[in-house]
Amino acid sequence: MTPLSTPSPLAPAPDLVARLAYPLNEFYAREGVPLPVIRPVPGHAVPEPYRTLLVHERDMTPTLEAWFYSDIHIEVWGREQRGDLYFREVLLRLDRDLRPVEFGANKVYLARFDAAVRRLILDEYLPLGEILKIREVPHRDRPEGFFALESDALLKRAFRLTAPHTLYGRRNTILDPEGQPLSEIVEILPPL
Repeated sequence: MTPLSTPSPLAPAPDLVARLAYPLNEFYAREGVPLPVIRPVPGHAVPEPYRTLLVHERDMTPTLEAWFYSDIHIEVWGREQRGDLYFREVLLRLDRDLRPVEFGANKVYLARFDAAVRRLILDEYLPLGEILKIREVPHRDRPEGFFALESDALLKRAFRLTAPHTLYGRRNTILDPEGQPLSEIVEILPPL
């Protein structure tokens, strides 16, 4: 018999799930709402078209803009600033028809950006990926894992869903040329 403190070999390690959920889990905790169950999924097992949209080392904003043939802006659902750390929970919407195309949360290391970039981030209109592109900020993406989860009340509202759906997402870190994090992001796509 396996002791209770030893995770089952079929269950993901709790620290992996916590890592995949961060910083989205902080917004859920602040609201006193349980986080949906996150199931890690290997990149090769993410179904299409989600694999094309998630399993890569590019910024999500230009990837989604190319997929949907539209510019994107953000709608901020929650925010908190702790010194030079800026946390926000956002819904990305197409400029063309306001359709929601991503829900997520990110932790931004404001001190690692110049004043003009910080101002754009804090203006809360352009997605971070768009700001990095237009301001030519050197960076690289490092996806840390992919996951599936069932839509809860928050995600149903964000994506205008009337029934539960399995959603797919990724945990990504945007790094500067020296390997320091610029942002840690959870990115969840709607049903496609």
